[in-house]
Amino acid sequence: MAQLMKNTHPLRSTTLHVAFAVLAMGGWAAFANRDHGAGSMQLAFAIQGTLSGLITLVMKRGLEIGHDRLTGQFASFIPPLISCTLIGALLFAVHTLGGTPEVLRTLALPWTVSTLYAIAYVASLDRAR
Repeated sequence: MAQLMKNTHPLRSTTLHVAFAVLAMGGWAAFANRDHGAGSMQLAFAIQGTLSGLITLVMKRGLEIGHDRLTGQFASFIPPLISCTLIGALLFAVHTLGGTPEVLRTLALPWTVSTLYAIAYVASLDRAR
């Protein structure tokens, strides 16, 4: 019973994590584009919210796979480096193509949070090894 409760704890819910990412980072994107009107705010929210939800679903597993396949110091810095590079490029490309007015301001928070998460999560994987 304790194991069942542990696995169903709301804070471990993937759906909750994705929803939080969509709302928090989409909300930031809307705020970052507030000087450009409601249409730009909605566009930035939709783009960033969608990307943050997808990134939340994929990033943790990608870091684990990279960490498991590498050894030594490479396992510690290559997965976060790949993560921050790919996420930065993806966010920049999609926001630019989508017409977000304040691309760099929009990316500042989600890219920083995802990069810090990648570094911290891989460090926790190192400690568990």
